[in-house]
Amino acid sequence: MKFIIDLIEDIRTEIKNDGNYSIHAMLLKENPEDKEKLIYAGEATIASFDLDPIMKKLSFTIKAESKALLIEDLVKHLLILDMDAMMYPLEVVVNQQYQDIPVIGFGKSSEDNKYILFIKI
Repeated sequence: MKFIIDLIEDIRTEIKNDGNYSIHAMLLKENPEDKEKLIYAGEATIASFDLDPIMKKLSFTIKAESKALLIEDLVKHLLILDMDAMMYPLEVVVNQQYQDIPVIGFGKSSEDNKYILFIKI
């Protein structure tokens, strides 16, 4: 599980806070032949986020056919948070069936200007 502070640090070091990167979720599943390995199972665009101070979490939402959330639209809200909020976990709402899926890692595609949140179902 990753936290807001991890996300901020990774965005700073990996893409130098480049606001033109769009945010995407990449689904990974266990390899049926080797449970230790994960395999690619799809990618979707992150359309929005919700910082919930009551549930103490940051949720990203996937919406088909929606414009991708840009790093610049996310980071400006995260950098002003207090230290307590920096420890909120990151989750992705995929659909009605798969809600609150923890983010397990980060990645990037420099060629496509994509910043990637890895999730596992």
